[in-house]
Amino acid sequence: QVHLVESGGGSVQAGGSLRLSCTASGASYRGNLMAWFRQAPGKVREGVAAIYTPIGVTYAADSVKGRFTVSRDNAKNTLYLQMNSLKPEDTALYYCAAGDVRGDVRGSWINGYNYAYWGQGTQVTVSS
Repeated sequence: QVHLVESGGGSVQAGGSLRLSCTASGASYRGNLMAWFRQAPGKVREGVAAIYTPIGVTYAADSVKGRFTVSRDNAKNTLYLQMNSLKPEDTALYYCAAGDVRGDVRGSWINGYNYAYWGQGTQVTVSS
């Protein structure tokens, strides 16, 4: 069992920055995909960014491209999400997820069913 714990959420003003962290523990994770998702009140969960761990290729949703960056520190078993130029519409509960995908990663990373492990989430609130 892989256990994921997020941290780094908080309240910021529009234009500000936050860095989320997700630390994995428990059984050795053998999947090839780690990602961040978010869910705002009354909205469906959406994929934010992901990293294909074998080669470090990253993917991001159009709504956050150029503002958010996903990265991973293998030695620390930690996934990061650097969020810059935050907007009120970025307000959501942010989840870390770990999973596995075969085939077209670019078209699949955003689908939640590819992820077997999920964290509890960390709240990000952006005020205008």
